[in-house]
Amino acid sequence: MVFKHSGQRVGVLIDVQNMYHSAKNLYNARVNFREILKLAVSGRSLIRVFAYVVSTKTGEEKPFFEALTKLGIETRVRELQEFYGGQKKADWDVGIVIDAIRIAPSIDVLVLASGDGDFISLVEYLKNQGKRVEIIAFGKSSSSRLREVCDEFIDLEKAPKKYLLKK
Repeated sequence: MVFKHSGQRVGVLIDVQNMYHSAKNLYNARVNFREILKLAVSGRSLIRVFAYVVSTKTGEEKPFFEALTKLGIETRVRELQEFYGGQKKADWDVGIVIDAIRIAPSIDVLVLASGDGDFISLVEYLKNQGKRVEIIAFGKSSSSRLREVCDEFIDLEKAPKKYLLKK
């Protein structure tokens, strides 16, 4: 068991698309972000929390964004890009990396809610800066290398009922 003390300053970055698709594909459910945030903070001192979200032309996601804000989560919004031929893209990876590096001087622990292997270099960089890096994600849809390089991997599949909402 890893000791988490109340004096640790924590920054939480939530890759909403990664969490959403993992929960949908593995459980046909939605993520309970209130419980994810509680798990991430674990009684420590929360400095900043960002959720990286994507807006669409229909605006159907607005109530979800408002729910995140009510939980005290700052939302970073990017519009869904639609390309000729119907391909759609909304990639937050670079934005997440920049925010992580930007807040690193004022935190002791970075909690990243994402199983995306694209963040391996970020985790290695932050650890080299003396930061503790914890990953929260669904084990089955997480990069095995990401799980290896972080200080702690918290697998949401160990208590899916707690961290999921039925559709």
